[in-house]
Amino acid sequence: MILVVGLGNPGREYERSRHNLGFMVLDRLAQRYGVESWSRKANALVARGMAGGKAFLLAKPQTYMNLSGRAVAALLGFYKIDPAECLVVVDDLDLPLGKVRARSQGSDGGHKGLRSIIETLGTSAFKRIRIGIGRPKPGGSVLAHVLGASADEEAQLAEAVELAATVAARYIDSAAFEDWSSP
Repeated sequence: MILVVGLGNPGREYERSRHNLGFMVLDRLAQRYGVESWSRKANALVARGMAGGKAFLLAKPQTYMNLSGRAVAALLGFYKIDPAECLVVVDDLDLPLGKVRARSQGSDGGHKGLRSIIETLGTSAFKRIRIGIGRPKPGGSVLAHVLGASADEEAQLAEAVELAATVAARYIDSAAFEDWSSP
């Protein structure tokens, strides 16, 4: 079974923020696969779907970004899924706005949600899709940037969410994953 985790922060105040792009990708995947029922399990909202006769799970940790590892570890343990079968979708300050990058493993790259997962699992051998949100303007607050949203970026980020959902769907449909980066 494949577990796809979208990182973000729970609560309406964060719903449209750059930091919640992982949740947005999962919402898009749920639409794509006709998944409508979400339940609470292991500090996460979890939905089960089917693709090509195989079950997959979508999960949105409700622990807030910096403690995402708690929910991911609990879900992997409960469903007996190897970390190598887990795909995590996150925003990334260090990628240009709208760029999408898929990697089969790697470091946390300074992302506190990924750091929490790596530290909790004791491995970085899980798949990840990063969606670029760019850095704030010089002198701007990183916290305000990741927790904020901009109408000027909406269309570009919507395209990136769709692209990330397509990359994740390829993994769900085939269980094959390739390192990849958008232009």
